[in-house]
Amino acid sequence: MTQTLSARPHADRTSSTSGSAARGLMAGAVVAGPLFLAAGIAQGLVRDGFDFGRNAISQLALGEAGWIQTANFLAAGALLIAGAVGLRRTLGGGVGGTWGPALVGVFGASFWAAALFPADGGAGFPAGAPATTAMSGHGLAHMLAGTVGYLALCAALVVLARPLAAGGHRGWAVASRLVPAAVLAGFMASAVSVLAFTAGAGLGVVWLAAVTARLAMTPARR
Repeated sequence: MTQTLSARPHADRTSSTSGSAARGLMAGAVVAGPLFLAAGIAQGLVRDGFDFGRNAISQLALGEAGWIQTANFLAAGALLIAGAVGLRRTLGGGVGGTWGPALVGVFGASFWAAALFPADGGAGFPAGAPATTAMSGHGLAHMLAGTVGYLALCAALVVLARPLAAGGHRGWAVASRLVPAAVLAGFMASAVSVLAFTAGAGLGVVWLAAVTARLAMTPARR
């Protein structure tokens, strides 16, 4: 009996330490999107020739200062993958706890692919970029990485609505099912307005940050 009682505080401490470590990892997914957007906006405001109405944030990886955006892609990917690990440890099994983190991990990996395969220049950026509509091999790979990544993000938000609802956050769950529609609408409007694409993608990463923070505060194992 004494041995059982003495073992319980140790088990509680171990569980608490494990929970704190998982929340620490989840912080990666909380900060990744906002930091990526902030760094992209800051660069777009100071890079010569860049216009948010004509150019995608991905194009900031081009030119002499392009290494900054490449590092931004790499850092965001690492933070998102760390967040995916934290989500998996926190949520446990079930559909939300298995597929949600896996999809967030795919989203994170897409940032690394985007760093490895830069977008094509165009629409006046960087200066001297050829005015051509032909897509290069690395430009196509970049586009495919972004497409797969943001589809994975949309799916992750829908799946993570389950643990949100299970934790009593029904309003959050409803919003998490609706936000992907806005993200996809921005993508579909990208042929008309690059800014719509940027806004849709930005909404997606910011909402992922909010959902992850909510789950970190009141996790539900479902």
